[in-house]
Amino acid sequence: VGKRRDFVKKTQAEINALIIAYASKGLDVVRLKGGDPMVFGRACEELEAAQKAGLSTTVVAGIASYAGIAAQHQIPLTKRAEHESFWVVTGHTRSGKLSSDIALAAQSTATVLVLMGMRFLPDIVDHFKKYKSGSHPVAVIQNGTTPAEKSLVANLDTIVDQVDEYDIDNPA
Repeated sequence: VGKRRDFVKKTQAEINALIIAYASKGLDVVRLKGGDPMVFGRACEELEAAQKAGLSTTVVAGIASYAGIAAQHQIPLTKRAEHESFWVVTGHTRSGKLSSDIALAAQSTATVLVLMGMRFLPDIVDHFKKYKSGSHPVAVIQNGTTPAEKSLVANLDTIVDQVDEYDIDNPA
């Protein structure tokens, strides 16, 4: 029942109904989710539906994708005296528009991680260029920590062209 941009096999309501239907038959339902189910994932909606149906649930936490991918690439999310915090921001809202939090994050000294931002990469870069130099470093990592991983380190001036040149796409 996985989802990908422009390819949705089941709606969230259908997924919730399947979880409830199978669990109500006494079956164990395992909803294996990639990435971070509690960060821009729909795990909350699934858990709420199960709770309303009176079902018992357990979440087995893993390593957050953004933290694991950053560590694998030796990209510090915080660095003493440089980046005292980090933001995890969605690239787009439920309605498919650029998140207004991007403009706020661009003004920060924090490390900013944009999940699901490829569709709006040029717009995101434009926001950051208002507050950062064109040489400000940027990394884009597709399919992080998998055999299909592609990664690119560039800067605000070159990242959009580099992403096109190296054919980096979602999920990144």
